[in-house]
Amino acid sequence: MHPRAQSFAEQARTEFDFDPAIEEFPEGTKTAADAADAVGCEVGQIASSLVFDINGSLVVSVTSGANRVREAALADTFDAATGDVAMADADRIREEIGWSIGGVPPFCHERSAPVVIDETLLEYDTVWAAAGTPEAVFPIDPDRLRRYADALPASVAE
Repeated sequence: MHPRAQSFAEQARTEFDFDPAIEEFPEGTKTAADAADAVGCEVGQIASSLVFDINGSLVVSVTSGANRVREAALADTFDAATGDVAMADADRIREEIGWSIGGVPPFCHERSAPVVIDETLLEYDTVWAAAGTPEAVFPIDPDRLRRYADALPASVAE
């Protein structure tokens, strides 16, 4: 197992007594479609963790792979102006959240950051999320994901 995926698994066990069933795909799962093809699920079941900068603070949006984040909706959720929302810088994500783009898990972040979860993910029995690298994913019940991430369900999709 890749060391970063192993690190995520260890953190999940320590923090939540949760042992993620991590699957790794050497060809990568960089897009939601790639991930869905690799694991054999619907694109909507891919829980993509996207990190945004809102007024200088990082926010994680766990969004269905079938959806795009509507920045105006994300701004409304955090009582900010639409122009105050932007994708976060990759170096800052790695430094503050502790993971690289494409492998950001929905929980087990280096520093605390607000997390929202796309309400459409809660309609599934199982979703698949990144496990520390763009090649590693794990299945999880979306309500459990919401609890572990202390995520606010929100309508942030286009």
